[in-house]
Amino acid sequence: MYFLRQLKKFNLPKTMMVHFYTAIIESILTSSITIWYTAATTQDKGRLQRIIRFAEKVIGCNLPSLHDLHAPRTLRWAGKIAADPSYPGHKLSETLPSGRRLRSIRTKTSRHRNIFFPTAVGLINNARDRDPH
Repeated sequence: MYFLRQLKKFNLPKTMMVHFYTAIIESILTSSITIWYTAATTQDKGRLQRIIRFAEKVIGCNLPSLHDLHAPRTLRWAGKIAADPSYPGHKLSETLPSGRRLRSIRTKTSRHRNIFFPTAVGLINNARDRDPH
């Protein structure tokens, strides 16, 4: 954040500061976000979101939230897994008889509910429900 504030002092254009934020700060914040995001506590997510809000104030424009960064990355990764039959988790993306939605993975504990596969299946099903085609 120090370097972002320094760039602001040097009157760098907003686009350059956004590029710096995306390349340096966002890449650190979202490292393996598809794995840790759903298991993170609300307090931890709030702390990370505070960093994003601070960067928004320094730059002077809106930046994507953690949730906005997590969802498309998880969908992209889940799509790659569903398309690759050799992937060990491919069987976890089984479609229901209707062919429209994926079968939800049954879990008894929140520890297992908050891992990648149940979250990815939920995001895929929600995306398919919103898609009219």
